Amino acid sequence: MEITYAFDRKPTAGQFAQVFAESGIRRPHEDLVRMQQMLDRCDILATAWAGQQLVGVARTLTDFVFCAYLSDLAISLNHQKQGIGRALVELTRTRLSDQVALILLAAPTANEYYAKIGFEHQPRCWVINRKT
Repeated sequence: MEITYAFDRKPTAGQFAQVFAESGIRRPHEDLVRMQQMLDRCDILATAWAGQQLVGVARTLTDFVFCAYLSDLAISLNHQKQGIGRALVELTRTRLSDQVALILLAAPTANEYYAKIGFEHQPRCWVINRKT
């Protein structure tokens, strides 16, 4: 099935949560109120669809002038390794100028992936983890 990409096609919280549940990326997918807030409060949301099914998301927080944090890049397991993640990152970058750095924290299992799609590894990162 053909994959279509969009900025203007907003998923429901349930669809959004399902992608995380299917991707293996840990997010609070059982908490639909929180998932809806994640959707409502992001600056850029690029989505990938197989027909009516949401199969991928790239969710970004940004000031649009200096930095952008790609907080989520999730692809349903059945649709991984088809170039969807790369396409979502490229689509996201069309909303950012060359003055904006795109930053992310990789899940340990995805660490090798990001170099393949153009990210440069940086050893400096500091986090105060969430409590819940």
